[in-house]
Amino acid sequence: MVQIEIFNTRARAKPFLKWAGGKSSLVRQLQHYYPEELKQGKINRYIEPFLGSGAVFYDVIQKYDIEEAFLGDINPDLILTYKVLKHEPDALIRTLGEIQDKYHSLNSIEQEKFYYFARDRFNQECSEITYQEYSDQWISHASNLIFLNKTCYNGLYRVNRKGEFNVAFGKYENPALFEEENLLRSSELLHKANLHIWSYEECEPYVNKNTFVYFDPPYWPLSSTSNFTSYSKDPFKDENQKELVRFFSKLDKQCNAKLMLSNSDPSVTNLENTSLDELYSQFTVHKVYANRSINSNPNKRNKISEIIVMNY
Repeated sequence: MVQIEIFNTRARAKPFLKWAGGKSSLVRQLQHYYPEELKQGKINRYIEPFLGSGAVFYDVIQKYDIEEAFLGDINPDLILTYKVLKHEPDALIRTLGEIQDKYHSLNSIEQEKFYYFARDRFNQECSEITYQEYSDQWISHASNLIFLNKTCYNGLYRVNRKGEFNVAFGKYENPALFEEENLLRSSELLHKANLHIWSYEECEPYVNKNTFVYFDPPYWPLSSTSNFTSYSKDPFKDENQKELVRFFSKLDKQCNAKLMLSNSDPSVTNLENTSLDELYSQFTVHKVYANRSINSNPNKRNKISEIIVMNY
């Protein structure tokens, strides 16, 4: 087995953002389902089309001999933040330090006002920034996203139909916005990554037989009240789920790559609902168990099953 561990004398890097559906708590289970070719060193390319917090990327890139990664997300602000961290970690850390010092010097009422001012500024920047062309404004915008992520309610990223971030203030007592060493190590990891603002189908040109692709789309809702797909102004609906199945099947037939996909398990709320099992019936499907980390009611954050789909 070919397996590497980087940063042997340092703590492993970890995701620096909290993201709805993030896989940090599930990585240990997912590891059991990685393709053997990855563990044997036969796979040298990793692709994650729905990046989010990137927990599986962090795991794979620090364990295996991956030469290059292609990471993307439809959320332009998220990818901008990763790009800033990759290329300007010192400037990002310096700006975050200034924000953190200012925020922690305020009382609770002032902190709430500071939060909403930052949220308004973030949304204003979204209409001003050119996402394809770097500018100094990127550093401010990335810092703002991280600040909002650490201080908003439940660490949630949600936008309205206009694409505006609209999550309420979280009322946490002096939260840490960042860990300097973790951001520096994350920046090192990202130098192996190509970062893209894309719809997941745009990963296709980079997929070949030496590739491991992990899909972590917005989950199929388990009920009308759990229908959270607002990571971008265009929600991920049932038809999008079916289009993803077709794309997964296309890559399986044409690219000979190793594919893994996560999604909700509809049978959690209805034992007779096997809709996703049927959609992915030609593939291998396993169940893993996750804690719900983002739920308005803490008493409902229990372990529930999710499905893992593989073409191997």
